Amino acid sequence: MKNNYNFFLVAVSFIFFSALNLQASEKEISLLKTNWSFKGIFGKFDRGELRRGYQVYNEVCSSCHSISELSYRNLSEKGGPEFSVEVTKNIAASFEVIDGPNSDGDMFTRPGRLSDKFVKPYENIEASKAANGGAYPPDMSVLAKARKGGAAYIYSLLQGYVDAPEGYDLDDGVYYNKYMPGNQIKMSNVLSDDLVEYNDGTKATVEQMSKDVSSFLTWAAEPSLEARHKMGFRVILYLIILATLVYFSMNRLWSRIESKK
Repeated sequence: MKNNYNFFLVAVSFIFFSALNLQASEKEISLLKTNWSFKGIFGKFDRGELRRGYQVYNEVCSSCHSISELSYRNLSEKGGPEFSVEVTKNIAASFEVIDGPNSDGDMFTRPGRLSDKFVKPYENIEASKAANGGAYPPDMSVLAKARKGGAAYIYSLLQGYVDAPEGYDLDDGVYYNKYMPGNQIKMSNVLSDDLVEYNDGTKATVEQMSKDVSSFLTWAAEPSLEARHKMGFRVILYLIILATLVYFSMNRLWSRIESKK
């Protein structure tokens, strides 16, 4: 009798959790799709996308979000946006960096240098929360790796702002986004067509800006991605050559054995 009761509990639990999983999968929305140049073993970042993505980050996102793991010199390094060193120096110098102390023991500000980390919009987490209604804008250094879906998630989220369904209650300062888990987000819709004027003349649509900044954030999270792709290709090529040599060596060895028989 006790065994039957235990079996009954297990069966009910299985049905209950299966129903929850089915309900969750039904609510899950597929992320938007686009062609990412950096996908696949031969994938490489589009330099134009990375440069435009930095422009979107700098002009739109950097007022709230930091990228604390990047230094300005990374913008000119191989595998990234590859701005010229002179342009990168000018970018760094356009920011004020707190340094010190000086000989008098005081902190001071100076123009940024190539070696400096990206300047943060707020001095600390509490200051960022106070400026954003209690919400903490996450650091974007590894955002593309920390979120399920990576670049596709960021790309979709930036285009996912829609009116909430009828009867759906949203608190003040909260917005509805169909790609945000739970559909509620405190970040407002920051993109609109022609919000920035791209230096290369590309039309700054919401879709284009979303893709560009998503690519830039993917590079920020994986600056050595292209190098890893090259290394992976070399390893595969080496294994193919090695397997071919082993195959012909074994054939030759067995042919000698067979001939002796």
